[in-house]
Amino acid sequence: MNSYKTIIIDDERLAREELKRSLSKYPEFVILGEASNVNDAIILIEKNAPDLIFLDIHMPEKSGFDLLHELAVVPVVVFTTAYDQYAVKAFEINALDYLVKPIRDERFTLTIERVKSELAKKEPKNEPLPIYYKIFIKDGDKCFFVPLNDIRLIQSMDNYARLYFGKDQTMIKKSLNLIEKKLNPNVFFRINRSQIVNTEYIETIYPYFKNKLNIKLITGETLEVSSRQSAKFRNWNSL
Repeated sequence: MNSYKTIIIDDERLAREELKRSLSKYPEFVILGEASNVNDAIILIEKNAPDLIFLDIHMPEKSGFDLLHELAVVPVVVFTTAYDQYAVKAFEINALDYLVKPIRDERFTLTIERVKSELAKKEPKNEPLPIYYKIFIKDGDKCFFVPLNDIRLIQSMDNYARLYFGKDQTMIKKSLNLIEKKLNPNVFFRINRSQIVNTEYIETIYPYFKNKLNIKLITGETLEVSSRQSAKFRNWNSL
């Protein structure tokens, strides 16, 4: 039987106890820890790399949405809250499920089945993130998940990165080096120190001066590949 690393995040102790009692019926879900606030939760998540988190939305100082914004990799998320008005926003960011407190047993059973089905699709954590994987982005009051295959360009901005997808662009507080480690190298290529492109969006490749390459994306952007990365790209892009 597979086991799934689980963390419970809720500022109310009784709510955490309720979730632990519900999960006790499913021994495959191993509770690694619990947290009552976002800062402690981030430490737990980064240390343990859980498969699943039960996440309260309304907490003091920082919300559950704020927590997701600060994570490099978001595990499977089940939101829990006593406030039903958050339901629409929770599903707008593609939460796997949403539980309203107090949690009914039959509803919790349905959630567990959904979680098992979702986790069965996940690839091992030491592998690059699959191209269909969605990353969480919080841009002002907007919260949403963006599939990796929708991102055509990632650009370094000091300790931030700017993501370009569709007609939108937004900033996330992640370094380009950290992002690169999570990307599939068969799809994403770092063309210079500050830019990574999704090669599926490349329309044209043509030579530039000093053995460099320029690439044009199907969306119209023209980007310069550094000399070093141009040599790598020629090998990467050959049979």
